[in-house]
Amino acid sequence: MTVRVAVAGATGKLGSVAVRLIEAADDLELVAALDSRSPLDAMLGADVLVDMTLPQVSQRIVHFAVDNGLKVLVGTSGWSADRILDLERRVAAHDGGGAVVIPNFSLGSALGTAFATVAARFFDSIEIVETHGAGKVDSPSGTAVRTAELIGAARLQRGPVDAPHTDQRARGQQVASVPIHSLRMRGVVAEQQVIFGGAGETLTIQHDTVGSEAYEAGILVAVRAAATTTGVVVGLDKLIDLGIAEPDGEPPRPTVREV
Repeated sequence: MTVRVAVAGATGKLGSVAVRLIEAADDLELVAALDSRSPLDAMLGADVLVDMTLPQVSQRIVHFAVDNGLKVLVGTSGWSADRILDLERRVAAHDGGGAVVIPNFSLGSALGTAFATVAARFFDSIEIVETHGAGKVDSPSGTAVRTAELIGAARLQRGPVDAPHTDQRARGQQVASVPIHSLRMRGVVAEQQVIFGGAGETLTIQHDTVGSEAYEAGILVAVRAAATTTGVVVGLDKLIDLGIAEPDGEPPRPTVREV
């Protein structure tokens, strides 16, 4: 069965990658490539909308797709917990509705976040430093927010991290008690460091993205998963088998499709 796909933000950096991959895939068909001037109804007739736009317009585009019976893959950054909660309510109101929200399509990033979630149960000092190009309009990044939220969930029994002096602006923005520091610089694609401190030692889990090729496998996994998803799924880690038990001891989730 061929999945018919529309891409919003098709001329952007990530959107153009998605368009190229969809056109090359035997089981996917690109039926619409929307830019900022395209009417939203241009996506109608697709099975899946891939949203690769900007935070200020993404929610309107995604809601239109859900309300018109399309499955949705959200690849736009800046989707907060409140936005996702609102999306869950909207999807639940449509029988068979489904949406996949991916803060980062990099498999290496998903692994880095998974490793950080495991380490979070063993250290009380935890901070995140994320760096993106100067043109990134939102901060902290969706990846950093997702990482902090998973760290917080992994520490429910242990409690909040030890983050002194958070009343000072230079200490970063706290998400799930984890301070996040955002750098926006020329010459960088994407970097994230999760730094753990303990008695007499530190541990740093770092992921660097050096090219858009890092996103390709994850985009294809997510598009294919979105076509059959019901409800709202958040994170590439939900779609692939990382081989790591969840913090609550559940077994790893099955792979949707081999990369």
